[in-house]
Amino acid sequence: MNSMKRRALLSLSAAAPLLATGCALATSHPATPAAAPTALRGTGDLGVVIERAHGALTLVDTSRREAIGRVEGLGDLSHASVVFSRDERFAYVFGRDGGLTQVDLLAQRIAARVLQAGNSIGGAISADGSLVVAQNYQPGGIKIFDAHSLELLADVPALTASGERSRVVGLADLPQRRFIYSLFDAEAICIADCSDPRQPRITQLPGIGRQPYDALLSPSGRHYIAGLFGEDGLAMVDLWDDAPRARRILAGYGRGQQPLPVYKMPHLRGWAVAGRHAYLPAIGRHEVLVVDTDTWQEVGRIPVAGQPVFVMARPDGRQVWVNFSVPDYHRVQVIDTPSRQVVQTLEPGRAVLHMEFTPRGESLWISCRDDNRVQVYDTHTRQLQASLAVDAPSGIFFTARAQRMGF
Repeated sequence: MNSMKRRALLSLSAAAPLLATGCALATSHPATPAAAPTALRGTGDLGVVIERAHGALTLVDTSRREAIGRVEGLGDLSHASVVFSRDERFAYVFGRDGGLTQVDLLAQRIAARVLQAGNSIGGAISADGSLVVAQNYQPGGIKIFDAHSLELLADVPALTASGERSRVVGLADLPQRRFIYSLFDAEAICIADCSDPRQPRITQLPGIGRQPYDALLSPSGRHYIAGLFGEDGLAMVDLWDDAPRARRILAGYGRGQQPLPVYKMPHLRGWAVAGRHAYLPAIGRHEVLVVDTDTWQEVGRIPVAGQPVFVMARPDGRQVWVNFSVPDYHRVQVIDTPSRQVVQTLEPGRAVLHMEFTPRGESLWISCRDDNRVQVYDTHTRQLQASLAVDAPSGIFFTARAQRMGF
């Protein structure tokens, strides 16, 4: 065999393992052009705005401060909330009509949808991203779903002492496939261990106070605080205790004074903890309560323009922004946390329903339902940065929530 043939055989022998394993050999043919850069994008700066009157979502880019798409067909979104998958690609939308909808943010379409209850007001996703849980008013209780397929894994009733179903509020995710929620009609807080999601183990903490209406989880995941609509005060659970129990805090903060009529239920959901203090709306009062999170004692009150609905701390804790119920829901006030003073009152538009900080807090997005606008403010200068046309906007939710407990 001459040397030329021997070199050819050796070349083929060396190539055989590559061909057998599917590895391509280099050729002189031009490569297939790569997809255009515009076809690829991350999801970390995406978000959604609820169009409450149209059962739709407006998809937004928070870096460019603009709308990038729209998804319709999500049912009754008059009281809707959203959580996100861990990879921030999918939004799970909980509608008032009991609809649970999985939306693909990149494809800008509905990926899956189930009508899981008669009346629902929110939900949560597990820390590992595998479970989605809906909290329901009608028929009450919670339902646990596989996050990928929306297969129903468990229907967990929430019962009053008389055996009737209770409305569920204040649902939040905890570490280790656990969830915590409050029972509006049963004066109780429940912790659900969903290690086996088809057979969750429920621990109930009774006697927390009348009509818990919403709750927050501290950024560390240690403290769960449920507001009480039926009385002055809140219920708090230290989840680091070996045997968690509910205890009352801020009992009687009204000090016997007649509360004002409540036109819109306050919300506790949001970063209402800044440094070592929690900033909480006072039911039926024009005040924000300041609470020391080491002692859980009241350490101050901040007079504000109306009855607070959302009290939200900027991610760095330097500011707290507050919006209000009617007749003051055209206003937003900014509190400086070191001085505990209102430093500015803004009027972004009519019917301010919700606010959302960008992940590092440089901007705040504000929905103005009756003006069909979303206004974006620089949180340092408090100047308007952008104004987006959105039909009847309400809730604003950014994908950064996927990396936070209690969101």
